[in-house]
Amino acid sequence: MSTLIAIGAGIAVLTGIGAGIGIGIATGKATESIARQPEAEGKISKSLLLGCALAEATAIYGFVISLLIILLLK
Repeated sequence: MSTLIAIGAGIAVLTGIGAGIGIGIATGKATESIARQPEAEGKISKSLLLGCALAEATAIYGFVISLLIILLLK
């Protein structure tokens, strides 16, 4: 049973991969947008920070779930 707990926790942590990819793509697109329209930097930066915060929250939720799986299902 402990093997299944470890597998479940590992799968829950995989949400960090999606968050990392999403943040990387968003940052790249924001950099391109700022390079094309420097006067819109303020609006682009605000949107980028909001999107990155939401993407990072999903990774944190996955980490918390994995900790809960490990600690509560022993």
